[in-house]
Amino acid sequence: MKAKIIRIGNSQGVRIPKPLLEESGLQGDVEIRVEEHSLVISAASGPRLQWAAAFQAMAARSDDTLLDEGALISEWDEDEWEWK
Repeated sequence: MKAKIIRIGNSQGVRIPKPLLEESGLQGDVEIRVEEHSLVISAASGPRLQWAAAFQAMAARSDDTLLDEGALISEWDEDEWEWK
């Protein structure tokens, strides 16, 4: 399917035909990157998408322990704190 690059304010853009959007499932935010003189448009990934894999890798390296365990509980926490 062909499309034209059009002026949109001070920028330029491409109108994406509805059948292509429906087939791709794209909506909302997207990411655009250049690959070999082509623009590739894909669904925007969430900011925490790779966190689960990163946490698993940290656990495998035993790199998931607290650095200052003793600082977590203070005398105030033990004597004064009340859960409501």
